[in-house]
Amino acid sequence: MSLLISTSIRVDKLPKEKFVKGKDGAVYYNFTISVNDQTRFGNNVWLYDSQSKEEREAKKKKHTLGNGKVVWTDGNVQLAEKQENTDHIIAGTEDAYKKEDLPF
Repeated sequence: MSLLISTSIRVDKLPKEKFVKGKDGAVYYNFTISVNDQTRFGNNVWLYDSQSKEEREAKKKKHTLGNGKVVWTDGNVQLAEKQENTDHIIAGTEDAYKKEDLPF
């Protein structure tokens, strides 16, 4: 599966209250990207604020952040499957100790 998308985001439209501080101290902003078969004004990609389940159920209007277009595809787009996170396992250890179990 391959897909290239060219897009832009209006940074000044990002509501500061939706910024999220990660465990690593970095600041993140969650948004959703929608890719459509039809184009409008040459664009078929729409970026908008991610919504909570409650916001979706209340049918709250989506806050548009930007748009773009698919610039290349191999024609085969698939759903991404979640993989188990193994970043916390130390490779090569006999018992595969977890980093959080170590004293350093």
